[in-house]
Amino acid sequence: MPHALAVVTDEFSERDEHTTYISATLYVERDSQKRIVIGQDGRMLKAIGQSARQEIEQLLGKHVYLDLWVKVWPKWRKKEAELRRLGYRLRGG
Repeated sequence: MPHALAVVTDEFSERDEHTTYISATLYVERDSQKRIVIGQDGRMLKAIGQSARQEIEQLLGKHVYLDLWVKVWPKWRKKEAELRRLGYRLRGG
């Protein structure tokens, strides 16, 4: 996985008593990183989603529908405002 990767949960909602819906966006800085995360024919993203879904289901004790998206957000690691938007606390700030 690229080092420049951030995950943002866009939606987390209970669909019914047995199912939770989670939509998340994986942000990378370059198109080449996006291709790595998605992988050939989407295989890497599918593997990421399956692994994450299994772990989340164990935590929640119910079925999870996990909807993942990969987007390019150029230079987000170099912009203080973008880091804060992602929830990072900066030293001295």
